[in-house]
Amino acid sequence: MNGWTGQIDGGTEILGVLGYPVRYSLSPVMHNAALRHLGRNAAYVALPVAATDLAGAIAGLGAVESVLGFNVTIPHKERIAAFLTEVDPLAQSVGAVNTVGRRGRDWVGTNTDVAGFLAPLAGTLPPQTVTVLGCGGAARAVVVACQGWGCRQIRVVGRDHTKILAFQQSFPGVQPIAWDALEGILPETELLVHTTPVGMAQPDASPLTAAAVDLLPPGAIAYDLIYKPRPTLLLRLAAARGLKTLDGLPMLLHQGAIALEYWLGVPAPVEVMAQALHAHLAGTC
Repeated sequence: MNGWTGQIDGGTEILGVLGYPVRYSLSPVMHNAALRHLGRNAAYVALPVAATDLAGAIAGLGAVESVLGFNVTIPHKERIAAFLTEVDPLAQSVGAVNTVGRRGRDWVGTNTDVAGFLAPLAGTLPPQTVTVLGCGGAARAVVVACQGWGCRQIRVVGRDHTKILAFQQSFPGVQPIAWDALEGILPETELLVHTTPVGMAQPDASPLTAAAVDLLPPGAIAYDLIYKPRPTLLLRLAAARGLKTLDGLPMLLHQGAIALEYWLGVPAPVEVMAQALHAHLAGTC
């Protein structure tokens, strides 16, 4: 600890998360708790940036010397690479960037979603068949994670035929599935991963109906990357079936801890970050 009192002043360093919308992000909760614990004169803020303003936002942030780096979320993960000086090999393999750090006057992109996704699955044997709902930046990280984990068959389900075929070009070993054919593959799905925004801050919305969830086999894992509401309707339906469920909070926590270490070069206080998230969701702070 360096004795910083928490007062924002002229020496305060800036971190943040770029997205649109971004008001529901819990990243400021966990990162500011970590920064206080570390005694770092820094603040982490939500930065709502529309897709049409992304280039200007990156240029503006680069002109502010106190900005150390930032996270990237929907809808910018796939587009932001074009505005960065460098993208590391992991982010290149994913085709999406979720963390950007400053190296001198340069912006360097990486991806911490891959490790964050796998963190709550540690100790679990890799499933043979994975079904991923959605084909955006988060889905790309999930596919790279599952490939590295040793999953043999990965299917990605999308509503837009053009986007799902483009996704397959990035990952030739992945099988593209049209949304109207989804129910035919659910009975053999061992891990179901939901990566779309459906259900975010919407307690009564789910990408799957109860009847579709009932098609999943016993022993399947339902993993929803959304963490608010908690649990989502999809996970409530899966839990009613007796299936193992995971939400996106552990992924958020661990990808954020890795990002913080990337920016600051010191170990992240993971437990402090976890406590802040749980306290916030419980409405105690």
